Amino acid sequence: MSLWADILRWAHVIGATVLFGTGAGIAFFMLMAQRSGRADLVAHVAGTVVIADTIFTATAVIVQPITGVLLAQALGWPLYEGWIVLSLLLYVVTGLFWLPVVWIQIRIRNLARQAAIENAPLPAEEKRLFRIWFACGLPAFAAVLAILWLMVTRPEIGF
Repeated sequence: MSLWADILRWAHVIGATVLFGTGAGIAFFMLMAQRSGRADLVAHVAGTVVIADTIFTATAVIVQPITGVLLAQALGWPLYEGWIVLSLLLYVVTGLFWLPVVWIQIRIRNLARQAAIENAPLPAEEKRLFRIWFACGLPAFAAVLAILWLMVTRPEIGF
């Protein structure tokens, strides 16, 4: 394997790790903050989550398909191989669930900030949005896990 392919593989693995780790961390801390019922804590954590998603997740979302395509080309893997096609489809599924989550967590942050300023409990809308946020996160996270499995095992999948 060439140095270029090694660099691409490393960058692709780092990107996958960032997507997985940031997703898991964000979900854990948002859940723990939500369970506290404290508007100030939810506002702080949701604010941090929005920043983390902007810096880490969004960057990895852009880098992953670029490094993946370049790596496949460098290694001579056709993009129509079954495991690659399935990975790309799952990547789209992940994105379809992630995009609304970004808007929802911004809204959660804003609602929690307002409640904290008013020294009020978290509003019903915030709790409803959190349930939607969490429900969207489950299939997105499952898809990321499936993509990681496909990347590691590269099973023969016929279409």
